[in-house]
Amino acid sequence: MAILLVDDHPLLRLGLATTLEQHLAQMPVRQAGSGEEALQQVQVQVPGLVIMDFDLPGISGLETTRRLRQRLPHLRVLFLSEHTELGLVRQALEAGACGFLSKSVAPETLIEAVRRSLAGHAYIEQGLATALACQPRQSTCDRLDGLTQRETEIFLMLAKGTALRVIAQQLCISSKTVSNHLTLLKSKLQVSGQAELVHLAIASGLVKVAA
Repeated sequence: MAILLVDDHPLLRLGLATTLEQHLAQMPVRQAGSGEEALQQVQVQVPGLVIMDFDLPGISGLETTRRLRQRLPHLRVLFLSEHTELGLVRQALEAGACGFLSKSVAPETLIEAVRRSLAGHAYIEQGLATALACQPRQSTCDRLDGLTQRETEIFLMLAKGTALRVIAQQLCISSKTVSNHLTLLKSKLQVSGQAELVHLAIASGLVKVAA
């Protein structure tokens, strides 16, 4: 049984893999730098646990998780991400993740989360779990919280400047479907165009501005 670590930063992946292998004897750690690569690797060998970043090149960790869980409903996926907005945490859990951690956690917390996830339990970082419990979905003020998983995926891709036809190709849907989602997004988020979508993504911390 192996762990598949999915993150687009090679140095971070190497550090995480080293930490995991030091604390989890006889547990090899494989690596993938994108959602597409993760999907290919899982076809070759099913891991015991996937540790997933949210923000990946191409399809996001959310879409990757959705596809993995469609193929393998019992596959365990633990999110490890710098994005901890409650709406996104909920989306990850709804996509089938067994847990969620921020990248700021101590190594000991990560190891505990991995062990519990491998044992079949759910694990959500304490601060996030408390925030989720204290902020029910219907009362949240997060503008992104009401989006579906598909809408969130398209929103993030649009915010990164991905063309509609490329989004359609990567998500295996028609360009017309993407256009329809864009129309719904503008209505739900109360924005007039793609530029405002980008501004909202930046304000939410989901897209970083280059220095």
